[in-house]
Amino acid sequence: MSSKTALLRRLTFLLRPSWLILAAVVAGFAYLCFTVLAPWQLGKNTTTSARNQRIADSVHAAPLDVGTLLSGSTKDTEWRRVTANGSYVPESTLLVRLQHLGSAPAFSVLSAFKLDDGRTVLIDRGLLAAVNGSGTPRVPDAPAGQQHLEGRVRASEGIIDSKPPMTGDGYRQVYSIDTQQESTVMGIPLTPLPTNARGGYLQLDEHQPGAFTPVDLPQLDAGPYLSYGLQWLAFGIMAPLGLGYFVFAEIRARRRERAEAAPTEQPTPTLEARTPGSTPGSPTTPPAPKPPTNEARLASRYGDTRR
Repeated sequence: MSSKTALLRRLTFLLRPSWLILAAVVAGFAYLCFTVLAPWQLGKNTTTSARNQRIADSVHAAPLDVGTLLSGSTKDTEWRRVTANGSYVPESTLLVRLQHLGSAPAFSVLSAFKLDDGRTVLIDRGLLAAVNGSGTPRVPDAPAGQQHLEGRVRASEGIIDSKPPMTGDGYRQVYSIDTQQESTVMGIPLTPLPTNARGGYLQLDEHQPGAFTPVDLPQLDAGPYLSYGLQWLAFGIMAPLGLGYFVFAEIRARRRERAEAAPTEQPTPTLEARTPGSTPGSPTTPPAPKPPTNEARLASRYGDTRR
């Protein structure tokens, strides 16, 4: 028998259902690590790093007139500092529910702002604390007349299908800031700022006309996403290596059992020492115990499978 054939015969235990299931689980886990889990975390790291860079760049950049921004073809302008000249549209106040001011419930106050060139944009005027924990606050009217505003471009959040707009305590209320949705609720054609596919709006800076408490800027921290992504890559490599180790350990254990089960030379019985009742020539050494059968060894390693 060739060494290759002998090796194949020794590896037939890998065709047992338990080993096949283990191999399938390891292969599936490694596949998910390399194609789903690691790219997911590394992608979040890339997105967060790009956002942080835009915020850092905007701190030192001069504000751009929002009309220039609307007239250009620039995309992905979130966090860009801009200025706007025009006037607030009367009775266009809209509240956003389920916001937070520090650790307390709050509402975001939205209004429409008509630019000098005739286009109208959505303005986030900031946060007002809820009354008695959840009640709707009274919102002061936006200042009338010509105004000069400064703020940052923010991307629309999208809509929540399970939470449609509503009216409560005399105010129209929504659950997210989305230019397209707010245009429908206000009944005013709003021009979205160029950011994502749903457009954007203008978030006022502190101490601007009609502004309340502004939303804090995100911390410029990339977070743990890079380390998480590298960990998933490491897990995807370690899982097959661990399976290989267990296969090697099983082969080594089976080789040792075959060596122990091999026949050994028995001592020659003597005639000097005989037990009472023994006949001449009978051996005095008790018979050697029989080596365990293959079924017994498998039962010891994997448990009794006959039950």
